[in-house]
Amino acid sequence: MQNKLFVIIPSRKGDGQLAFINRAIASVRNQTFAHKYEIHIFIGVDKGYALDASVAANLSVSFIESKGNSQAAALNAALRHIGDGFVAFLEDDDQWMPEFLECAAQAIGLAEFISSTQMEFDEKNELLKINDFPTPSGWFMSCETLKKVGEFNEDYRFHLDNEWLGRLDELKIQRIHMVESTAPTDIKFTLDSRPILFNILNSSKGLCRLIRHQSPYPLVKRLVHSNSGMASIFSNPALLAISQEEFQRLSKRFGKLPC
Repeated sequence: MQNKLFVIIPSRKGDGQLAFINRAIASVRNQTFAHKYEIHIFIGVDKGYALDASVAANLSVSFIESKGNSQAAALNAALRHIGDGFVAFLEDDDQWMPEFLECAAQAIGLAEFISSTQMEFDEKNELLKINDFPTPSGWFMSCETLKKVGEFNEDYRFHLDNEWLGRLDELKIQRIHMVESTAPTDIKFTLDSRPILFNILNSSKGLCRLIRHQSPYPLVKRLVHSNSGMASIFSNPALLAISQEEFQRLSKRFGKLPC
């Protein structure tokens, strides 16, 4: 019997939403390990913003409406529909490279939680940089591990992933962060060249280790565009203030900025 894999995709109404969703779903179905899993795709959306039922049927996915109007609420609404097996996350404007699931499935035998670096591209499909922060688009774990840590904190608008990772560390859950084949994996070589990798290793106090896969590129492709949440923070002083206040709360709660 195949293991079940629940892929959770948060999505918000906006320009290009359906195109983003189609591309994200295609990247899931094009995985080299897709045949190893019974894949169920749940798309969490804000209250009142589920796409037409015919769209869901054509895509063979389920749209789950939240009772709120935030990414955390959309994620939680979808999470309440998962069963036993494994769960992974993918933002609607991101994509998995074909080997992501294969590498994550192999790594999960060594730790309870898997994350990944990402390649960031602009809207012209030009490579911008490698982002080492473990965004949810690279998360893979058992449903049991997710239940241990719990749902996303809906009090956070922007940094719900940091807050969730803080609770993961509190539970002393072993982690693997996947990096490309040329990346440093020893903490003493990361401080100058890859400071986010240094912070991940340093703040985890031995709970996290870096594992190289064979690809010279990260296994998650992340789109950077003007309508993204992070872009809105830097263009809107009011949103920047919310982001900074969340950072302060995180530092007070965990004694660090979880990553």
